[in-house]
Amino acid sequence: MQWKIWSAGILTAGLAFTGVAEAQNIGKSLRPAVRPASAEVPVLKNAVPLVATAARPKLRPATRGTAPAPAVVQVASPAGFDRWVQNFQRRARAQGISDATLRSAFRNVRYDADVIKRDRNQSEFTKTIWQYLDSAVSDKRIRNGKAALKKHRRTLEAIERRYGVEKEVVVAVWGLESGYGVFRGSNDVIGSLATLAFDGRRGAFFEEQLIAALKILQNGDTSPRNMTGSWAGAMGHTQFIPTSYLAFAVDFDGDGRRDIWADDPVDALASTAAYLNKSGWTKGQPWGVEVKVPRGFDYAQANRKITKTPAQWARLGVVDTRGRQVPNHGKASLLLPAGAGGVAFLIFRNFRAIERYNAADAYVIGVGHLSDRIKGGGDFVSDWPADGRALTRAERRELQERLTRAGFNTQGVDGRIGPNTIAAVRAYQRARGLTPDGYASLSLLEKLR
Repeated sequence: MQWKIWSAGILTAGLAFTGVAEAQNIGKSLRPAVRPASAEVPVLKNAVPLVATAARPKLRPATRGTAPAPAVVQVASPAGFDRWVQNFQRRARAQGISDATLRSAFRNVRYDADVIKRDRNQSEFTKTIWQYLDSAVSDKRIRNGKAALKKHRRTLEAIERRYGVEKEVVVAVWGLESGYGVFRGSNDVIGSLATLAFDGRRGAFFEEQLIAALKILQNGDTSPRNMTGSWAGAMGHTQFIPTSYLAFAVDFDGDGRRDIWADDPVDALASTAAYLNKSGWTKGQPWGVEVKVPRGFDYAQANRKITKTPAQWARLGVVDTRGRQVPNHGKASLLLPAGAGGVAFLIFRNFRAIERYNAADAYVIGVGHLSDRIKGGGDFVSDWPADGRALTRAERRELQERLTRAGFNTQGVDGRIGPNTIAAVRAYQRARGLTPDGYASLSLLEKLR
């Protein structure tokens, strides 16, 4: 599942969704917020707080602000849940779900208030991209990824041959989604999805997932007892939501079931490779390459819609960290996830393939960089900004309001840093003689104040 990182470099828990082949519009890794501090936890794209890792100077500057703690939201008692289940079952029968499947799936289903609390109590949690990467690509996660690759090398090499997705990339997804299978979730998926669909805030989406989950049961891939996952319905080693399971899961071991829940991760890993393959993965092409941007660069070129060959970028002064032209892996866009003061990348088509799995820039960079580190690559050469924290949703709304009042219209105030807000930020920066990188930072908000 996948939550969106709305602005470049800012991980938020705002519950707006981004598509993954339409079937996957919600953050994949939704697991309990509390973990033992010593455990390697999955990186949560729904922005449940991540466990801190050991300090790494390049990714964690000495001084950081902290975002306000999310407010605790009280959840009302579930009036009418049983009646809703009865009405839903009528709709499910109309979509081909049998009475036997419904009886089995709903035998012990109850409204789960804890699911709603988890859904509600995260709307203001924020992380910068470098804080996210501290956990996503921690030394421990790299070590465990190398160990997982060694343990499952023969299976992963067979998966790579069939689907053309490098084994290190599959392992990196596994590491971010469930800590290499350690945290797969223990919630009853049917109960969680029924609760969320009944709640109604995103009822249509969760009802679609519930129907898909019932189809999985009806197909015989698993049983209601074994269909466990996160509180929001993500399942298995690589946290597929039900619609994505139906679209992409495979039976790689040939036992007649697409079993992503088993302790043996073979079907889950192959399903992940199949997903990336169908999303346009090109074997041998990097997800991205770290680059240097020259002084006086036209930052309007840092736009996902603008693609150039590495040779064309080199003529503009955009070269790799050693000052050389980036190898020709096809056309690429320039990505500045933390503005001009952070790490810069040329990103290729494989970036977009990972993005189909999760649309957040930080997640894609996390998977890509972790896979590179598991393969033996080094850390980023450039530093991340050292001067602040991510903006809260309220502060992003304030930024939009102040920009619009100052004559730089963001075309709406919704707390989401999308293309219109980035364009407004750039226009404001140019007018004030600032570097026009379009980055919505705390320092920019303070200037507007």
